[in-house]
Amino acid sequence: MSIFKKLFTAVRGGATEVGEAIVDTQAIRILEQELRDSKTALNEAKTNLTAIMAEKMGVDRKVKDLGSKITEHEGYAMQALEKGDEALATDVANKIAEFEHDLSIQQGIRDGYETKVSTLKKLIRQTERNIQAMDREISVVKTTEKVQKANDLASAKFSGSNSSLRSATDSLERIKKRQQQREDQASAAMELESEENGGDLQDRLKNAGIVDSESSGMSVLERLKKQKSGS
Repeated sequence: MSIFKKLFTAVRGGATEVGEAIVDTQAIRILEQELRDSKTALNEAKTNLTAIMAEKMGVDRKVKDLGSKITEHEGYAMQALEKGDEALATDVANKIAEFEHDLSIQQGIRDGYETKVSTLKKLIRQTERNIQAMDREISVVKTTEKVQKANDLASAKFSGSNSSLRSATDSLERIKKRQQQREDQASAAMELESEENGGDLQDRLKNAGIVDSESSGMSVLERLKKQKSGS
């Protein structure tokens, strides 16, 4: 199953926001698993590449060995011809033909290995780049998710703190209002008591200058002096 099919399977049925959040989390897990699988496949490809390169080295040795034998036997054939031994030269020539046939086969095998090695190296390099890119993307997504969660948590705490502060301020205002009401009630009670005892009338007479204010030490002394002079 391709990664897109797996993602579609993970997303299917997630219509609500909560469902989408679960699907997103599941999608990240699927991507992480795909990344692990890709890394495993990459390691296997590297192992296969080394095995193919080792086999190619063996074929290279055969090609080199056959080339050396051909050169060697060509020398033998030339010596046989120089000695006039046509039959021996022919036998050597037949042997050279066998070597050349084997060489052609081994060269074909070597060419095939070279193509496989070149292709595998390109695929491995591309896969490594893709894995690195995906690894970075997943890391960015996970880091962004953590930062957003931290911001949401901080915002929630700040909002709760503001709510508590507002609640405390409201409570303080209510307390101040109750205290003011009590002071007003006490003032009203004192005013009422003063009126009942005639205090209000006396205050009005004093303010009008009809009756004297409460006597002080100086006023008492002046009164006594007047009484003495009159006597």
